[in-house]
Amino acid sequence: MTQMISLIITSTLIINIFLAIALIFLERRDPASTWAWLLVLFFIPILGFIIYLLLGRQLREKHLFRWEGRSKIGIEKLIAYQLEAIEDDSFEFLKTDTESYYDMIYLHLRNNHSVLTQDNDVQVFTDGNDKFESLLEDLEHAKDHIHIQYYIFRLDGIGQRIVDILIRKAKAGVKVRMLFDDIGSRGLHVKHFQELTNSGGEVAAFFPATLPLINPRLNYRNHRKLVIIDGRVGYIGGFNVGDEYLGLSKKFGYWRDTHLRMEGSAVHPLQTRFILDWNQAFTKTHIQYDERFFPAIPRKGTVGVQIVSSGPDSQWENIKDGYLKMIFVAKDYIYIQTPYFIPDTSVLDALRIACLSGVDVRIMIPNKPDHMFVYWATYSNVGILLKAGAKVYIYENGFIHAKQIVVDDQVSTVGTANIDVRSFRLNFEVNAFIYDREKSHELAEKFEQDIQYSTELTYEMYVNRPRLIKVKESISRLLSPIL
Repeated sequence: MTQMISLIITSTLIINIFLAIALIFLERRDPASTWAWLLVLFFIPILGFIIYLLLGRQLREKHLFRWEGRSKIGIEKLIAYQLEAIEDDSFEFLKTDTESYYDMIYLHLRNNHSVLTQDNDVQVFTDGNDKFESLLEDLEHAKDHIHIQYYIFRLDGIGQRIVDILIRKAKAGVKVRMLFDDIGSRGLHVKHFQELTNSGGEVAAFFPATLPLINPRLNYRNHRKLVIIDGRVGYIGGFNVGDEYLGLSKKFGYWRDTHLRMEGSAVHPLQTRFILDWNQAFTKTHIQYDERFFPAIPRKGTVGVQIVSSGPDSQWENIKDGYLKMIFVAKDYIYIQTPYFIPDTSVLDALRIACLSGVDVRIMIPNKPDHMFVYWATYSNVGILLKAGAKVYIYENGFIHAKQIVVDDQVSTVGTANIDVRSFRLNFEVNAFIYDREKSHELAEKFEQDIQYSTELTYEMYVNRPRLIKVKESISRLLSPIL
C-alpha cells in the first residue's frame, strides 16, 4: 500500500514537471498566466492537472473561420481602399466627429479588417423586455432568411416564443439557421429543435461535446450574440436568450444590459461574422455566397460603425486593442460598465494613467457575483484604480451585465467582450465600435441614469473592508490571469 501511494505521488510530480515544461517552453503563454497555472499545478497537483486539461490547453486551430465568399462581396477591395484613402488623407468622412478618430478606424482596419460604414441607424436597448419585443417583431417580418446566434439559449418562456416564430417562418419558406454555444447553452442539444429542423430550419452547436454530457473544451467558447434578418436588420450586444434577461430570475432580479439594433451597411459585416461562425460549426453544408445575404441597403442613418471580432484564432487581441485606444485618446471622461473587471496590466495601467492625467474615469460593476472568484478579482482591481482617483459604482438595481465603454461623448463600444482575460484571449467575441456624438451621448446618459441605482464605492470604504474580503481578493487576484 505504501509503495502504491509512493508511486502515485511520484507519478503526479513527474506529470506536473512535464506540464510545467510545456507551459514554459511550448505553450509560450504570457508570464502572468504561466505563473498562475504553475501555482495551480503545484499546490493542487491531481485536481490541478484535471483543471488544466479542462481549462488550460491552448487552441491549436488558428484558421477556424474561412469563407471563400468574402472575396465575392468585395470586402478585400473595400478594406484596401479605406486603408489607402486614410493613409493619403483622401478618405471621405461624413462627420467631423468620425474623422477625429481616423487613427482608431485605421487600427481596426489593419488589425481586424473591420470596414467603416457610415450610413447606419442604431437603436439602443437597455431593457430586456424592449429588446425582445423588437426582436420578435423583426422576426415576424422576415421574408428571406433568419440567422440567429447566442452564447446562451434557453427553451423557457422567451426562448420558446422565439423558436415558435422560427418554426412558422421555416414552414413559410424563410431559411432559418440557429447557432448556440455548447457550454453556454449547457443541457441544450440540436435534438431539442426537432420541430424546427423538420420544418426546414438548420441548427448547430459550437464546439459540441465529443462525449455524452462531457465537454472538455471549457475555454474557447463562442460568446457572440448576433441576429441578422434578411441581410437588412442586425442585432448585437450583451443579452442572451432566457427569462432571466427579462428580469424574471429570483437570484439576479432586474437584468441591466446593453444591446443594439442596426439598419444600414453595418449589417453586412454582422452577416459575414455569422457565416464564418456557422461554417465552422455546421459540418453538413456550408453557406455559399449569395446576393440575398448582402442586399443593397438604402441609407438608413449617419452613424459610423465598425464591427470588430476577436478570439484565440486572432493574431492580436483586437477588441482589447480598441479598448486601449479609446482610453489613450480620452480627454474628458471614460465611462465603463462591465460585469467582470479583471484587466491585464496594459489596460489597468492605461486607466490608472488616465485617472492621474485628470480624466474622469468611472466604472460600474454588479453588486452580486455570478462567478465568485471573478467577483472578488473584480473588486481587487477597482481598488487599485480608486487610489488613482477613479469613481467606482456598485449597481444595486439587480444585475448589470452590460459591456460598454463611452469616451468624451464621441466614441463608444457595445458588444459581448468583458474587460477580462477570458474575453481578450480565450473566447470568441464581437463588438460594435460607434463613431457618433449623439449615440455616444445617449449611452453616457444611460450610464448616468444607472448611477441613481448604484452605491459609490469610495477609497476609504475600500481600505476599511473586512479582513476576510481582503483574503478572498488576494486569492482571486493570483488566479485572475486564468479566470
